[in-house]
Amino acid sequence: MKIFKKFTFDSAHFLPNVPDGHKCKNVHGHTYHLTVFFEGDLDDHFKWVIDFGEVKKVIKPIIDSIDHKLLNEIEGLENPTCEILAIWLWDRIKTQIPALATIKLYENPSSGVIYEGS
Repeated sequence: MKIFKKFTFDSAHFLPNVPDGHKCKNVHGHTYHLTVFFEGDLDDHFKWVIDFGEVKKVIKPIIDSIDHKLLNEIEGLENPTCEILAIWLWDRIKTQIPALATIKLYENPSSGVIYEGS
């Protein structure tokens, strides 16, 4: 069974590797929408895959570390494409919640990434 929880955060970034004149070379911001999916069997006692409270307890500090920040200034996010940000989030969540199965990260309503680990 898969369950999911959604989070929202706002961050700014610029893409240093795009050509001069590309609009994403300039600092700009996004309201990111993150959906994290966890997969597993139902716990025999609680009858859930994982406690949503535990999910929030792990993910909220990670989100807080990038919310209203310039992503380029955060270690590991010097070239913060949506794809790189998804991997960065995955690496921090997966170490604490091994049941993590998928991340969906939207940088706007029509663009984003789905990441299922490497």
